[in-house]
Amino acid sequence: MQRWKLTVEYDGRPFVGWQRQDNGPSVQQALEEAIQKMSGESVRVHGSGRTDAGVHALGQVAHFDLEKPFAALKIRDALNYHLRPWPVAVLEVEAADAEFHARLTSIGRSYLYRILNRRAPPALDAGRVWHVQRALDAEAMHAAAQVLVGRHDFTTFRASLCQAKSPLKSLDRLDVERVGDEVRVHAAARSFLHHQVRNMVGTLELVGTGKWTADDVRRALEARDRSKGGPTAPPDGLYFIAARY
Repeated sequence: MQRWKLTVEYDGRPFVGWQRQDNGPSVQQALEEAIQKMSGESVRVHGSGRTDAGVHALGQVAHFDLEKPFAALKIRDALNYHLRPWPVAVLEVEAADAEFHARLTSIGRSYLYRILNRRAPPALDAGRVWHVQRALDAEAMHAAAQVLVGRHDFTTFRASLCQAKSPLKSLDRLDVERVGDEVRVHAAARSFLHHQVRNMVGTLELVGTGKWTADDVRRALEARDRSKGGPTAPPDGLYFIAARY
């Protein structure tokens, strides 16, 4: 039995999310079906993070076990063949130790959120960015974001259906920068609550438009009440960037 580590890129728009569900296709299902076609084995693919419907990935990490021997390059090329026409690409395949687990042994995850900040709508990136027409102050957003860095009770930024045992999380990084017409939010932590990044971005957008200040963000955090936070940003602009081990 060999454990294989995958690095995967995908467009989340056709999927109900990473995890298998009864209400539509998932990235996990697409990978498992491709592996079955390649090897004849029914396997379970474990991801390093569960992305929601419409959320994308540039470096999702996953693993699965196979009994039959294969070369890593053969697995990569065969999976990419069988994944068509789904917008999923296996970028790398590596043999891993039996102790490796894509989710349980990860020590950090990072996300990028892209906001297209201009009057004109996206022609090429529709569904891949959050289009905000009103001018955003990225410097003010970055300053307010630093209020959230550190270990806190993130109940205000937690989805009501979140299954995490505790709202306490340590946020290692939350940086905001402007790159041309884009405002980019970079987030990193060991793990995140359900919708945490999107809820933080929705709150920072209020700061960017001048409706909120950094003090408002601090009060929202301290309230430990989801109703006191900003709106949930759409999934379109969110990307799973990488997992660290």
